[in-house]
Amino acid sequence: MGTKVLYTGKTHTTGGREGASQSSDDQLNIKLSSPGTSRPGTNPEQLFAAGWSACFIGAMGIAASKLGIKLPVATAVDAEVDLCVTEGEYSLQTRLNVSLPGIEPEVAKELTAMAHQTCPYSKATRGNIDVTINII
Repeated sequence: MGTKVLYTGKTHTTGGREGASQSSDDQLNIKLSSPGTSRPGTNPEQLFAAGWSACFIGAMGIAASKLGIKLPVATAVDAEVDLCVTEGEYSLQTRLNVSLPGIEPEVAKELTAMAHQTCPYSKATRGNIDVTINII
């Protein structure tokens, strides 16, 4: 069976970290700025953190369904994406801080482990960057 594309996100970006990015449907239209500057705008690390955390919550919902439980309404993921440099080489590392109020710690651990196996962002980064998942 072949791959079925469910959705394609399309953006047009100019100016790199000091530029702008706009989606083809104009739902995203943002200024970009380098981390630590006072310029208005967001940066790729924040956008990556937002995308990954949203996707991870969806993956936890799928895992919860398989386990026959419901995710709490207040489920949240605080994603932290670090831009690092070592000997002039840039890299990323991340922490996904997961809040599952009312879920037993062992069940929360199982949910996050299952989600980390199925989340497309987790799959894309597996083996490429350091990822820590914390249940808070």
